[in-house]
Amino acid sequence: MVATAATSAFFPVTSSPDSSESKNKKLGGGSTSLESIKSKPLVSSGCLQVKANAQAHQKTNSSTVVTTPVESFKNDDGVSSPPPRTFINQLPDWSMLLAAITTMFLAAEKQWIMLDWKPRRPDMVIDPFGIGKIVQDGLVYSQNFSIRSYEIGADRTASIETLMNHLQETAINHCRSAGLLGEGFGATPEMCKKNLIWVVTRMQVVIDRYPTWGDVVQVDTWVSASGKNGMRRDWLVSNSETGEILTRATSVWVMMNKLTRRLSKIPEEVRGEIEPFFMISDPVLAEDSQKLVKLDDSTAEYVCKGLTPKWSDLDVNQHVNNVKYIGWILESAPLPILESHELCAMTLEYRRECGRDSVLQSLTAVSDSNVDNTENSGEINCQHLLRLEDGAEIVRGRTRWRPKDAKSFSNVEQISAERA
Repeated sequence: MVATAATSAFFPVTSSPDSSESKNKKLGGGSTSLESIKSKPLVSSGCLQVKANAQAHQKTNSSTVVTTPVESFKNDDGVSSPPPRTFINQLPDWSMLLAAITTMFLAAEKQWIMLDWKPRRPDMVIDPFGIGKIVQDGLVYSQNFSIRSYEIGADRTASIETLMNHLQETAINHCRSAGLLGEGFGATPEMCKKNLIWVVTRMQVVIDRYPTWGDVVQVDTWVSASGKNGMRRDWLVSNSETGEILTRATSVWVMMNKLTRRLSKIPEEVRGEIEPFFMISDPVLAEDSQKLVKLDDSTAEYVCKGLTPKWSDLDVNQHVNNVKYIGWILESAPLPILESHELCAMTLEYRRECGRDSVLQSLTAVSDSNVDNTENSGEINCQHLLRLEDGAEIVRGRTRWRPKDAKSFSNVEQISAERA
């Protein structure tokens, strides 16, 4: 019965054997000519007459077989039209069905690619939007950045502030993806309970090449132990398409009580949170062993005074963002250096923080250029100090600059003339 019902759903003209036999008995049995059965005229614009299909029953091996002659449509001129639709030509359009199936598979594949990584630890947060991802057994965080038009400077390359913002952003996102982000900004849940925050004490950066507008850079970052009460964070910036290394950076961080603004040891509860994420590795940059010189009014050659932080310069911990310090340091760099050279390395020591009411001074001293050194031909070293008006040190720094055009050293002479 089920098979008969299913068959009748697809074939336009079918009937059960019993009903066919009863009809044949009423008609006199045997085959019936088509002329003996006339259908009523069909009212239509074409004035078509449709002749019904006659059914003749034949018995084969005691089973009844229904034969269905095919009658075509005829108009008044006797021209035949195509026969009625059968099971075969009533099937759906296979091209449309194939397109729908392909679309479904592509959508599923895209979703799978976005979620193709699985965290090795249950406390990690999955990022379904592909902003960044945890790699290397959950110890390295990787994120891509596209260089925007508003992030490039006069040289048509990304500014040093842009690169430093990328480093800072990946550090925060690493904590979030690892499930270590509490109520504070970059602080773990146990750090929030104890009013502790991270502060950077030393930063060392080497820029091999600056990315340009439209480039996509990949930033990888990881953390390691630094002494008993410090944490080291390293970064590696590369071109996402070619893999070329663009920037290397390493830093040291310690904890500070955000209420007393004093440095603090790492509590055991906090150590238990962060140590599982420490990678045993050497720093991505060898430590700069040169001592940073303290500048004063007698040793500084360029001074920029009256620097004040704006409300937008403060972070959520109510102190000036670390990247802003770099911009203030470069405020006193001589213009001829900025025009003819580009910053290729810097080492910074953060000595204390400053608030929104602070007034700062930026001091710079330029060392002799290494023109005679073929390895570092035309490079210029500068010493920097960022201090409050009362003389309290904020940041000590040293920068190294390489010529934008290695074949021209005319601006070096101009800098020497200004100093004289």
